[in-house]
Amino acid sequence: MGESGLTNEIDELHEEVTAVSAPGVKPPAQAGRRNIWLKVLISATAFYILLLVALLVTGNPNLFPSLVMVGNFTVPVAYVAFLYERKNFSRLKMPIVSLAFLYGGLVGIIATSFIGPLFITQFNPGDILAVGLVEEFAKILGVVVIARRRRHVLEMDGLILGAAVGMGFAALESTGYAFTAFLISNGSISAVLEVTLFRGLLAPLGHGTWTAILASVLFRESRDCCFRVNLRVIGAYLLVSILHAMWNGLSLVLAPFTGLGLGAIITWALVGFIGLYVLWRRWREAVRLKPVLLPERENV
Repeated sequence: MGESGLTNEIDELHEEVTAVSAPGVKPPAQAGRRNIWLKVLISATAFYILLLVALLVTGNPNLFPSLVMVGNFTVPVAYVAFLYERKNFSRLKMPIVSLAFLYGGLVGIIATSFIGPLFITQFNPGDILAVGLVEEFAKILGVVVIARRRRHVLEMDGLILGAAVGMGFAALESTGYAFTAFLISNGSISAVLEVTLFRGLLAPLGHGTWTAILASVLFRESRDCCFRVNLRVIGAYLLVSILHAMWNGLSLVLAPFTGLGLGAIITWALVGFIGLYVLWRRWREAVRLKPVLLPERENV
């Protein structure tokens, strides 16, 4: 290890000791919580409305891409900001979280595009489960790519990075769905708005939550030198994959009994509640597991 690397390690350990043991020191999130997520949500929504009005009044097609991007990124960005402000003892900085949102989301989208066709051929129960398995694997791959050269032993770090990657994936996927709706509807703005609003409102219940759950467990079970996949990580992966599959297919199972509309509402409520509850449990656990010095690094 070089001199600069040694200095960085000592600085990191000093920060951890200070954060855990210094009396009266508050976690970063508690010291600077300013509800930035709410400001992001309100301001971006206002800009979205202004863009929509400008597009309808002027008919300027150049405004359309901006409208779609703002609409599909508003809720995902606000969701990640909400969790970031409650990061407690995590030392994650906004640049790495932003990188996870964009870079990790892109890795997930690209990996899904290549892996998906290998396992998914038609829309049946087996393929619905395969969609969940493939997309959750692709997203956690994005987390691993982002965190491979960073310390990855704090559950809170995994939760935040997982949420960022998952929401980046969701925002990019929603943009793709909006563009597809635009093409299929022969350029209908209302069709695009419907897709954007629908997916935006449901965004906190899906990809970001599922990837945050899996990444938090992966980080909790890993060591500083390498990621470790054990039965708990596999169990978390299967859980979020099943939730994903239920999100995609449960409404079709319920449709003969409830109708498709009510079945969809029941599905969103059930899967959303389970996902958010598990995420809340992971967050509570991450808060309790304050960062401590690893024995093999005490004398670095």
